[in-house]
Amino acid sequence: MTEILGTRMVETDKTAKQLFEEVMANPARAKFGFGKKAAIVNVDPQKAYTRIDLFKTAYENDPKQMEYINTISNLARSKGLPVIWTHVGYMKDGGDAGVWGTRTDTPDSLQNIKIGDERWEFDDRLEIDQDKDAIYTKKMPSPFHETPLQSYLVWHQIDTVILTGGSTSGCIRTAAVDSLSRGYRTIVPLECVADKHESYHYANLTDLQLKYADVVQVQEVIDYLTAYSA
Repeated sequence: MTEILGTRMVETDKTAKQLFEEVMANPARAKFGFGKKAAIVNVDPQKAYTRIDLFKTAYENDPKQMEYINTISNLARSKGLPVIWTHVGYMKDGGDAGVWGTRTDTPDSLQNIKIGDERWEFDDRLEIDQDKDAIYTKKMPSPFHETPLQSYLVWHQIDTVILTGGSTSGCIRTAAVDSLSRGYRTIVPLECVADKHESYHYANLTDLQLKYADVVQVQEVIDYLTAYSA
């Protein structure tokens, strides 16, 4: 008899949210945990993606998301830990969007987020310290791609990256994979990330929790930062 080692793809009638809740309620793997020194990396909390009253490309899961991002960013900064903000923006002709900017060409298209325009601006609710925080304009999904982020984290001897922003299925997922690939313990506070549809959101949170990051309640991040001392 041939021993069967694998399995066919599992089929289910459960929603992505239900599957995520099951994974969180019954963790099958050890956490990466927080390390010795963390940085907050806020990925693209810009008006194109946060201002649901202005732009159809925006999305909101938790209406207090910006408040939570402020809380952990301000707390980290008060402890002398790095706070980084990224936003997507392109040249006037969109030529630096590369192949990523070729699928559509409407006023709402990615490559039409122009540097200096309103869609490129950070959400007005955010509390950004222009003198202390690192701020990068990025071109591709990952905040690590062709930005100074990696060297900045190395200089500050960071071993833990806490990710906020959006979208969960896009730039947050890519950021988490790149963060793990570079050897960082990666933390995703649940209330601090968002996506356009709950299926994308929870399916990717499940995948992150199982493979690439610790998905935690934001209070766990607050507790870690509160207890941190250099």
